[in-house]
Amino acid sequence: MNNLPIPNQRAIVDRRELAGKIDALAKEKGAQQARGEIVALLKDALEQGRAEIRQRLETHPSRGHLCTGSQSFLIDQLVRIIHDLVIEHVYPVANRSAAERLTILAVGGYGRAEMAPHSDVDIAFITPTRRAPWCEQVIEAMLYFLWDLGLKVGHSSRTVDDTLRMAREDLTIRTALLEGRFVWGDRALYDETSVRFWAEVAKGSERQFLAEKLEERNARHKRMGDSRYVVEPNVKDGKGGLRDLQTLYWIGKYIHRVRSAADLVDVGLLTKAEYKGFRRAEGFLLAVRCHMHFITGRAEDRLTFDLQRRVAERMNFQDRPGKSAVERFMQFYFLQAKRVGSLTGVFLAHIDDEFEHKRARSGFFAGWKQKSRLLKGYRVFGGRIAAPSDDWFRKDPIRLIEVFQLAEENSLEVHPETMRLANRDSVLIKDDVRENPRANALFLDLLSGRNDPEMVLRWMNEANVFGRFVPDFGRVNAQMQFDMYHHYTVDEHTIRAIGLLSKIEKGELKGDHPRSTGLIHKITSRRALYVAVLLHDIAKGRGGDHSVLGADVARELCPRFGLDDAETDLVAWLVLQHLLMSATAQKRDLTDPKTIEDFVSEVQSTERLRNLMLLTVVDIRAVGPGTWNSWKRQLIGELYDSAQERLRLGHMRHGREQRVEAKKESVAEQLGDRAGLVADIGKLFDDAYWIAEPEDVIALNLVQYEVARKIEDQLSIHCEYYEARGATLVTVIAADHPGLFYRIAGGIALAGANIIDARIHTARSGWAVDNFLVQDPVGKPFREAGQIDRLKKAIADALGNRIELVPKLAQRPLPRSRAGAFEVAPRVNFDNQASNRFTVIEVNARDRSALLNRLSRALFESNLMVQSAHITNYGERAADTFYVTDLTGSKVTTPSRLKEIEQRLLDAASDERQAALEPAE
Repeated sequence: MNNLPIPNQRAIVDRRELAGKIDALAKEKGAQQARGEIVALLKDALEQGRAEIRQRLETHPSRGHLCTGSQSFLIDQLVRIIHDLVIEHVYPVANRSAAERLTILAVGGYGRAEMAPHSDVDIAFITPTRRAPWCEQVIEAMLYFLWDLGLKVGHSSRTVDDTLRMAREDLTIRTALLEGRFVWGDRALYDETSVRFWAEVAKGSERQFLAEKLEERNARHKRMGDSRYVVEPNVKDGKGGLRDLQTLYWIGKYIHRVRSAADLVDVGLLTKAEYKGFRRAEGFLLAVRCHMHFITGRAEDRLTFDLQRRVAERMNFQDRPGKSAVERFMQFYFLQAKRVGSLTGVFLAHIDDEFEHKRARSGFFAGWKQKSRLLKGYRVFGGRIAAPSDDWFRKDPIRLIEVFQLAEENSLEVHPETMRLANRDSVLIKDDVRENPRANALFLDLLSGRNDPEMVLRWMNEANVFGRFVPDFGRVNAQMQFDMYHHYTVDEHTIRAIGLLSKIEKGELKGDHPRSTGLIHKITSRRALYVAVLLHDIAKGRGGDHSVLGADVARELCPRFGLDDAETDLVAWLVLQHLLMSATAQKRDLTDPKTIEDFVSEVQSTERLRNLMLLTVVDIRAVGPGTWNSWKRQLIGELYDSAQERLRLGHMRHGREQRVEAKKESVAEQLGDRAGLVADIGKLFDDAYWIAEPEDVIALNLVQYEVARKIEDQLSIHCEYYEARGATLVTVIAADHPGLFYRIAGGIALAGANIIDARIHTARSGWAVDNFLVQDPVGKPFREAGQIDRLKKAIADALGNRIELVPKLAQRPLPRSRAGAFEVAPRVNFDNQASNRFTVIEVNARDRSALLNRLSRALFESNLMVQSAHITNYGERAADTFYVTDLTGSKVTTPSRLKEIEQRLLDAASDERQAALEPAE
């Protein structure tokens, strides 16, 4: 497949010179006696060849074909030298019989001459007959030489008959043989194998090979995340990666017997322009893979965050305003992956059509052709919509929008040949088309379509029509965000969010989103909401607050789309505030009335609240798998209900006293025959406790407190799975003392758990009742008995000073070690307006082992009382919010005091070594 000529080959390895030296040694000392020296010569040649190839890649960092071709050339020469050494000096035979013949085939990436620096050397040894002792000896001797060079060799040794029989039975062997390349040995034996392969294996099995290859591809995509826009892609096996291009070549070669990818043009499977795109994408992906191999010193195919930055640097990508070098590099990477996807669709459609024609010419259905119908001038057949002529879009470029709108409205696929035409003619979309009212009406109908707008918008994006029609969307096409929180590129995230909104509207996600499923049918303008979802991240990568910049974009685009003034105002506000609800729900104390007041003063209307709720839900869920969970559903639901009540009534339904009394009645009802605990123990807690905690948690706390008091237990720890929140509830009742919170946080961290929410209460009796919600590092609750016991023991040990907490915590690695690839400068914000009673402190820092414990210790050392803590993770970044007072119960307002607290928190968030060295109390 890689037929690029290698310049100055002898600078990589001079086979004639090297072979001469080895031959002289073997003659002088004998092959076995000189083995060490021979291996040293070969090793030196391998290392020098790799160094030369590496230097060439550094000089031309995007020439992947040159690098992989050179690596294959280097291995070819070494294999040839070793073969000749073995047959001439190790096992020489004067007159070999017909059975004593051997041919060496390169297979796999080596066979395609697309060999990355640390790829396996895949070799097939072919012999005429079985059990030819000389052949077995030669093969074994060659392998030992290759292994001595430190090469990882994948090898097989078979007769011609066995090779063909196994190829018929096994798709992997058939594929390997398909791209087998003669390296050295008996050429006649290779030719015999090749001729018989095409006559006895390939002939008549083309359709089967196609089906099996596509099934193999789909399974591989599923394994790799089933999207070409995952932010840590697998360059080799991921969707849109090298294996997809290779699959096209395999299929084309198997069906049309092409010798190289360039021949795919001659047989009509690709146009010249598409082949250029094929080569460009392939060359770039190969270069990326080669850089990864050189950087890691091993066969590495996953483009992880730490590698992305280094590869971007090696490939000379530079920072630009609003977009770092690594983000520019990854955007280019995803554009190549997108090109691979487009080529795949067109290519397979041609193959499909070929088989359709063949089917129609024979058998009972000979001469029968499926009837097509017309739909607004388009041909519709086989569930696909197709342009009727090559110049269809040139005659009227608005049809480039219309074809996708009709596909969505009528649940049709766009024929790949029409996709090819749309891609070619997308350049015709200029300002006159963008400003055309009909074109915009068609686009709006598609965006808010009732069937499957997600899929059709993705096709529209693949054909480059989407980005041409909405240039602001084109700017975020294939754009990644360099962090661990976002799983997809901006365009893919946006299209997924639109799809989720559509599914909610159709009731398909009622189990996960019952509230949203009801709300979406109460909003005034569904099309405004769909536009808001489209535009919420439209201004990312512009070097400013994307919410503010996005609102400006919305004010320009909405009138163009045909939205009225009220809809435009709503969309602009939603884009501006699309992070407000999630930030409030996850970072603020929802039981603090001031939190609700501030949120409502910004939202101002029930209509805005409904729309914001729906946008928030799809935005979080479209970030990636696992980002939406029952905990977030509970928090956002609570905020919605409180805000909705405040907006509807103009005030909270009940005053503070009435709310407390209503809670007490509800708890008494839950406790049944133990209802007396509300009066007996409940009087020990002030109103803040009754407002802050849910009724079911209060009931558990009262029972636990009573049991602890009866048995005079100085420490009571209760843990149970809390289904409503998708977490484990941990309640600690102990004599209150300074530092209690940070010690509990340390114990929970030692047990391998993460705190996601914490509420700290002190009863009038002087006892602390602290409620924590915890999850494991991947966001799952602790449910097993062993996990619960481990939690209890770790907390008890931490509070009982039975372990040296700080050194133990310093030893624990962060479960997501990839966070080390990111630089997150710690930041501390104080807010004395967010609560009437507390100073709110928010700390943003890189997530790492026991961060919360270190921050809470810093607060303890600053003589602050923590009332509640709210913990949010955004991939590598943690945002921990604390509601605090000083020791007198007052807010902290003195500038010098705030500066001192800030410095302590920054030290705790940023200096791991210092934290590890601090003495345990």
